[in-house]
Amino acid sequence: MDAPAPGLGEGPEDPFALHNSASAVLDDQGTIVGWSERAQEHLGYPPEEVLGRPAIDLLFDARDREAVRDAMAAYERDRGGPGDLTAMPVLPVLPVLSVLHRSGRRVELGFRARAVIRADSTREWFLVVAPAQEVLQWETDRSVLDGLFRRSPIGLSVHAPDLSILRVNRALARFAQLPAAEVRGRRAGDFLIGPDLETIETRLRRVLDTGEPLIFTEQPCRLRSDPGNERVVSVSAFRMEDPSGAVLGVTQLVEDVTDRYRARRRLALLNRASARIGTTLDLDQTTRELADVAVPDLADAVSVDLLEAVARGEEAIGEGGRDAYGESAGDSGEGSGLVRRMAVHSVVAEALGVMYSAGEVFQFDPRTPQARCLAEQQPILEPVLHSSPGWYFQDPERTRRALGLGAHSLIVVPLTARGVLLGLLSLWRAERPEPFEEDDVRLAEECAARAALCIDNARRYTQQHQAALTLQRSLLPRELPEHSAVEVAHRYLPADPATGVGGDWFDVIPLSGARVALVVGDVVGHGLHAAATMGRLRTAVHTLAGLDYAPDEVLSHLDDLVSRLAEEQEPAGGRSQGQQIVGATCLYAVYDPTSRRCTLARAGHLPPAVVARDGTVSLPDLPEGPPLGLGGLPFESAELELAEGSLLALYTDGLVRARGHDLDEGLERLREALSEAGGSLEETCTAVQEALLPEHPHDDVALLLARTRVLAPDQVASWELPAEPTAAARARALTETTLTGWGLEEMAFTAELVVSELVTNAYRYGGGAPLTLRFIRDRSLICEVSDHSSTAPHLRRARTTDEGGRGLFLVAQLTERWGTRYTRDGKTVWTEFPLAVAASADAGELTTGPAGSP
Repeated sequence: MDAPAPGLGEGPEDPFALHNSASAVLDDQGTIVGWSERAQEHLGYPPEEVLGRPAIDLLFDARDREAVRDAMAAYERDRGGPGDLTAMPVLPVLPVLSVLHRSGRRVELGFRARAVIRADSTREWFLVVAPAQEVLQWETDRSVLDGLFRRSPIGLSVHAPDLSILRVNRALARFAQLPAAEVRGRRAGDFLIGPDLETIETRLRRVLDTGEPLIFTEQPCRLRSDPGNERVVSVSAFRMEDPSGAVLGVTQLVEDVTDRYRARRRLALLNRASARIGTTLDLDQTTRELADVAVPDLADAVSVDLLEAVARGEEAIGEGGRDAYGESAGDSGEGSGLVRRMAVHSVVAEALGVMYSAGEVFQFDPRTPQARCLAEQQPILEPVLHSSPGWYFQDPERTRRALGLGAHSLIVVPLTARGVLLGLLSLWRAERPEPFEEDDVRLAEECAARAALCIDNARRYTQQHQAALTLQRSLLPRELPEHSAVEVAHRYLPADPATGVGGDWFDVIPLSGARVALVVGDVVGHGLHAAATMGRLRTAVHTLAGLDYAPDEVLSHLDDLVSRLAEEQEPAGGRSQGQQIVGATCLYAVYDPTSRRCTLARAGHLPPAVVARDGTVSLPDLPEGPPLGLGGLPFESAELELAEGSLLALYTDGLVRARGHDLDEGLERLREALSEAGGSLEETCTAVQEALLPEHPHDDVALLLARTRVLAPDQVASWELPAEPTAAARARALTETTLTGWGLEEMAFTAELVVSELVTNAYRYGGGAPLTLRFIRDRSLICEVSDHSSTAPHLRRARTTDEGGRGLFLVAQLTERWGTRYTRDGKTVWTEFPLAVAASADAGELTTGPAGSP
């Protein structure tokens, strides 16, 4: 009754296969009438001991016989049709029974019983038995297989070698939205669209050809019955073979992982947003990063709009008209609703021509979703744009073009940070068919919230940076004045490029007598603290230069000022008040184009470099005073005579101490750069910068180049007058003759009045020493009267009963500027007349009084 080899199609693991199982035949009375060799192997009874004996008495223990009778009765109720061996069910109640071995031990066996009808209508039982453990394992496997097709939530499809569908389970039938019976015989192309079909068929054929399984491979899946809904499925597949190795087809497992895929994609998008948004503190760059992150994973087109004030870096306005610090915004104009388009991005190039471009400033129509978003500060979802008339009102022509490009869904999300509205983010879909959903809104909100913090940080940085730049521009000269004494060029490089401010400074200050002051200074430290101190010192230098102090006197006064500043910054009660700026260095030089002499003094500063016309570079040996702020030590001046066209280079130590080299090496590099540079001063500045400085210097750098000029002899006229009563008359005559010779006859009358007053005062208070009268014809007409007295003239208003005291008042009225400077031998009173303005016609009506008489 056993087959020597497995039958066709039998699996080797089937415990009831003929080559595995034992079998017996019982008549309708339960007597054993057939016994296989395998039965003898399992139970130990040879055929002669069992044939003709009742099976229940021989093979079952008395304690188990009642259970066996119940099992047989259950079978009688549930048996299949007579003679149909394949349809006969397995015993439903006791598939596993304890059978007595010939040795007396109990053997657990699984039974499968079938009824066989003989020709004489008698019935026999055909029993197939196998070890219970193997039967239970086999039944478990069959239950799993049944579960895959009937109860599994994961789709399963069985394909023939030509990829036609042989069978699908209920889960896949539900996914395909068809009954399982209607799927048989069809192909995947009957359900899937285009690229998705090509992908899955290519992968299944690879499994068929190679036998290598496909494991958890994700791919998009769009059904023909629902093309607007893009799903993502995870596909696993393996090749089916019979026991002989012949290929029967391929089975694939399909799981809908759309929700998981979208959740993972959202998480990845948020991670990218965290990593890629806010890499700099540049407002434009930050908004571009937001737009780049959102496309294409979340939207097909994106625009980022900021309130106009925010785009300028100004304070944003929150609820109740207050800024981020809780202060009232007042009449800031924020209610105007103006926004600036900061960034746009799209997967469709044509969409960029429809959207407002970056940099445009406009206002949203109150009926648009964007205007509602700004007003309510809540996200707006428009899943179907065709049914959103508000969007149309912003720009009907642009709207028609956008709809023509396929735009069909919109999300608008406010950009808020720290309770303050900054702008909004607009997202469109056009290429992807599915509309935006609430989950997309939450994702957009999360991205917008993270980006808004970065945007607000960038705005605050922009605000602070602009404040710092404003401070720096207010502290340093925007443009150096043109001057007849020198031609100048400069470079300024702060160590902190983020703030753009530092403690170095330079200046070119016009002085009386066509002279010019050249200043370079360096405050200890960097940043705003150093810049604030630098601004105070620069202001002091301007004031001292206006008083015409000598260079050493200017430095002495600056030294006192720095000492006072250090005292002001001493910690109160022993507590530090921040960075202490307590020192500075300075080089102050005064160049006179009439004498070609340059007087210099330095306070702890490096000496200037002097470049002769032949390219020779020298570093003059100037007396080195102490840095400003030490106090109590004198400063000395030195005087150089410079040929016309000489180049004077003033610089701070950041220039020559850069790139890690020592001071001597830096000075030698400076010599080489200056000697080799040619052309304009701007080109020389560039050459020096490239030769000495790295891309980002670690210290503030200031460089001031001045090429000297000399006034021609015919521009200067000077006389020494004796201190006698006729000096004023002599001075008036010389004035008339000189101005006539210079073609300034129209100014002669006014100049004579002024010269007469100045010479008369010098005669009266000069102590009898000779006087000096000098005219300089430069950008203005300069008149100077020098005497040996140190008495300072004072401007005052004379009373109506006074006979004098009106002279300096008239001088002040008739000249553009006037002042006094002191020398080692006395003082010089100077005046300036603008050359472009003729003398007032009313000047002849003024009464000079006795002081104007010779």
